[in-house]
Amino acid sequence: TIAMKQYNLIRHMFEGSSFLANVADTSKQPNGLAALQEQLLLDICRNGTHKVRNCYQGIEVIKRRAFCQKVLLVLDDVDNVQQLKALAIDRDSFVSGSRIIITTRDASLLNLLKVDEIYAAKELNRSESLELLCWHAFKEDHPKDNYLDLSDQVVAYAGGLPLALEVLGSFLYCKSIPEWKSAISKLKKIPHVDIQAKLKISFDSLNDEVKELFLDMACFFAGTDGVSTIKILEGCNFFAAIGIRVLADRCLIKYGPCNELLM
Repeated sequence: TIAMKQYNLIRHMFEGSSFLANVADTSKQPNGLAALQEQLLLDICRNGTHKVRNCYQGIEVIKRRAFCQKVLLVLDDVDNVQQLKALAIDRDSFVSGSRIIITTRDASLLNLLKVDEIYAAKELNRSESLELLCWHAFKEDHPKDNYLDLSDQVVAYAGGLPLALEVLGSFLYCKSIPEWKSAISKLKKIPHVDIQAKLKISFDSLNDEVKELFLDMACFFAGTDGVSTIKILEGCNFFAAIGIRVLADRCLIKYGPCNELLM
């Protein structure tokens, strides 16, 4: 959401631009990397189709044809460095003034690339959350009559997450007040399946040891001091220091202002 809005705001300032959505999912499809390469070339070169025989040829074509001009490139939801290599993402590949925006669930990829700046998306506040929910639930920026209290309950449930607000707003579109009340009661007991599935992507990408560490932390250590938690877990044969770093890089946990671990 943030990346697309930024892309639409500044794309006119560049000679060529491309927004590649769902890079991770697309790359895992048959010939997925080649498809991404072809889409990038089509977007930036804008002169017919660009078939690539294989990934290696695609890299050379991208460097020669696409990156010879000032470009804006957004790569959405990257989860592997090989995806970046296939798209020729390298500081030496771009003309001065080009801008590359990468969204990822894994901050370690950005550190590996030595990017100029990392922006950690923050939760929306109440006002921003309500507006986003309303655009999806009512197709306007405010609740309909008699829906304000119900909308506030959904906003509180979503916790400032744009994904949750978009999914829930779309789900509640054109629903009656009794249907809203029923849906909110259900959400308190059973998470919405689409939200759960999308948030589970980060968890599923972990190895078994880190998954077990995450579950133990969620059950027993949420809100506890980070240093003390690491000492306890290391004593139980968990590789807690590196595991917690992985979880933080994947935005599954974070440290609070007093060094407490927050889920």
